[in-house]
Amino acid sequence: MAKAHRRQNIVTMTPESLLAAATNAQKQGKLPPVDQWNPPFCGDIDMEIRRDGTWFYNGTPIGRPRMVRLFSTILKREGDKYFLVTPVEKVGIRVEDAPFVAQDFIVRGEGAAQEVQFTTNVGDTISASAQSPIRLTRSADGEPSPYVLVRRGLEALIDRKSFYRLVDLGVAHNTGGADWFGVWSCGTFFPFIPVSELTT
Repeated sequence: MAKAHRRQNIVTMTPESLLAAATNAQKQGKLPPVDQWNPPFCGDIDMEIRRDGTWFYNGTPIGRPRMVRLFSTILKREGDKYFLVTPVEKVGIRVEDAPFVAQDFIVRGEGAAQEVQFTTNVGDTISASAQSPIRLTRSADGEPSPYVLVRRGLEALIDRKSFYRLVDLGVAHNTGGADWFGVWSCGTFFPFIPVSELTT
């Protein structure tokens, strides 16, 4: 029996049925409509996504990228909790930070018209926009954690090297009556830090 983390009920089911559902959905050439599925909750499964994007099952890293990709397509977020879902079952998993990691990006255009398109560790591509915003949080000691929305409430943590590249693209812009330093993508400005707080 796996050790309980968030909930009391822990399921010992293997992930084969989940994997089969994701595989069948992929054959249709699109992401499964998990937002339309509302199966009964079956308990927690001993699966975790670490902050670096590594997926673990029963304490062991899942070393097959294709398997991780398939699992990622049936991931669903409800509030602060994460689940793998099929039309008939729903199991809880643990997510240390964000479920995905944005590992790289390309830039098209320039200025306010530029498009910043990210690639995640599970193969998603997403352009930062009003529908897929970039947000930045800072810890008590000022350490930034930047995220971009991928789909259905699921975010990707933007890795350090990509964030440094974003900062290189940054400009000052007045928003909400204050001057902010941030980046443009698809006609939307994403503020990172007040210009007054920038060190010279």
